[in-house]
Amino acid sequence: MFPEDDANRQVANGFVLVFPTRQIQILPEAGGWAQVRDRFISSHVSGMEMHPDRLMVLLIDFDGNAHRLRDVQARIPENLRHRVFVLGAWTEPEALRQAGLGSYETIGRALGEDCLRESNTTWGHELLRHNADELERLLPHIRPILSSAP
Repeated sequence: MFPEDDANRQVANGFVLVFPTRQIQILPEAGGWAQVRDRFISSHVSGMEMHPDRLMVLLIDFDGNAHRLRDVQARIPENLRHRVFVLGAWTEPEALRQAGLGSYETIGRALGEDCLRESNTTWGHELLRHNADELERLLPHIRPILSSAP
């Protein structure tokens, strides 16, 4: 997981706590959505090409921009698009806290629990439901990882 900022990193940490496995790695924050996109291209594409089983989740703030997903996906090499997923809050993670979903870690845990239970209790929140298509693409890839976690 490649988070935009510390808030997204904390959400990722909460998610990983549901599935303590070494197969999920959280990379250092990039410092912005454009930096996630650009650093993914400059620093992670070659590693993904060398490791055909590697997946990457780019955790960004959508900042209310309906074109953000398309803008990020357009820069991902076509041969990797099926293994790169772009997820995040519709505005920013702070809005999730303000909506009463808890701390960033609690939000991450709830998202992980949704994946485990195959539900959309938290993923269906108005600030997260825009992730539905990406989540649908991601879940078949990660279910084996999630189900094998101790």
